Amino acid sequence: MKMRTLHFLCLLLILLFQILSGNEIFFVSSKCLDDQKSLLLQLKSSLQYDSSLSTKLARWNDNTSECCKWDGVKCDLYGHVIALELDNELISCGVEDLSALLSFEYLEKLNLAYNRFDVGIPVGIYNLVNLKYLNLSNAGFFGQSPMMLSRLTRLVILDLSTLFQPLKFESLDFIKNLTELRELYLDGVDISAQRNEWCQSLSSYLPNLTVLSLRGCQVSGPIDDSLSNLRFLSVIYLDQNSLSTTVPQYFAKFSNLTSLSLSSCNLRGAFPEIIFRVQSLEMLDLSNNKMLSGRIPNFPKNGSLRTISLSNTKFSGLLPESISNLQNLSKLELSNCNLSGPIPSTMENLTNLVYLGFSLNHFTSSIPYFQRSNKLTYLDLSYNSLTGVLSPAHFEGLSELVYINLGNNLLNGILPAYIFELPSLQKLFLCNNEFVGQPPIFDDLCYGP
Repeated sequence: MKMRTLHFLCLLLILLFQILSGNEIFFVSSKCLDDQKSLLLQLKSSLQYDSSLSTKLARWNDNTSECCKWDGVKCDLYGHVIALELDNELISCGVEDLSALLSFEYLEKLNLAYNRFDVGIPVGIYNLVNLKYLNLSNAGFFGQSPMMLSRLTRLVILDLSTLFQPLKFESLDFIKNLTELRELYLDGVDISAQRNEWCQSLSSYLPNLTVLSLRGCQVSGPIDDSLSNLRFLSVIYLDQNSLSTTVPQYFAKFSNLTSLSLSSCNLRGAFPEIIFRVQSLEMLDLSNNKMLSGRIPNFPKNGSLRTISLSNTKFSGLLPESISNLQNLSKLELSNCNLSGPIPSTMENLTNLVYLGFSLNHFTSSIPYFQRSNKLTYLDLSYNSLTGVLSPAHFEGLSELVYINLGNNLLNGILPAYIFELPSLQKLFLCNNEFVGQPPIFDDLCYGP
């Protein structure tokens, strides 16, 4: 009797767990409700778009009963529309306030990216208080700070990036109630009125932020210490801003940091070596900062870095042999720095390498063998002082190589025929070296086929 009771209680607990976790497939239907279908068709009729180019709206058909399966539509288990993904539909000149959206009271996700609305951000969007994801990037919206966005207190991801239309926000006060926000993308939005106060605003209003993308926002430096309070930051994109500052050492204290991109920011001073050693860091881009100096440190074993871009900076010194500890490294861009010494032979162990750019430096000695880097597509070692003889072993097995530039070095010996037989090769530059027995086509190799 006790066993039967225990068995019954176990079944009851399992059933209760399914209900509490939302796994209610025995009790509810995910079929689109008639009123939701009607709302979708109403929304479609209110928008102007090119039906010949549409991949979503044009397929919404009154003759199709199951509207939860329409492209760009997602429903919950009860049949309520909870997501509308209408990006890249070339929508233009629709109803300005998008009033048809107001009736989607269960909507949690709205994506209108890459359209042609050519209006201010519609007021109707501010009433969708259940939204967790809102993407209005490059949708043709323009105007001033959307203060009413502060009503969307459940937002987790917000993308207002723009490449085409002028968006200018006088302040960041619209984020003050968005305490649940994890990802903020404002690329291309003019927030220059914030001067260097953007750090304080973000740290005060968005304590849980993990992704911060402010590319080309005309913000200025210095980067305030208050930014260190955003301890959950994992992605920082501040490219193309005139920060005119040093890089804070506290960036190394972001224990979840995976991507740090600060290209073209007019950075200066010495870059903190400790940031290279952040265990979680996968991408580091410091390129096009001509006043930024530094040295590449020794790397610990099992580093996570996949991309390192230091081109057009004043980094100097040697490339350490410990570069081989970065087993996931796929892109290493060090062109036009002030690096010197030999290229470490340990680079032979970088089996995931795809892109290697070392041009315009002072590297010496011979070229390492890259036959284990069979994913390599781009190799540029030009304008250095590399010496030695090229052998088939340098390129054997590199069937993915598309671009090779070894010009303007001190390489000698006979060119191996194998280099001309690489199956994917499209560009080959070898001029201004000391090769002997040059083939008749050698003059063309200064420019590529």
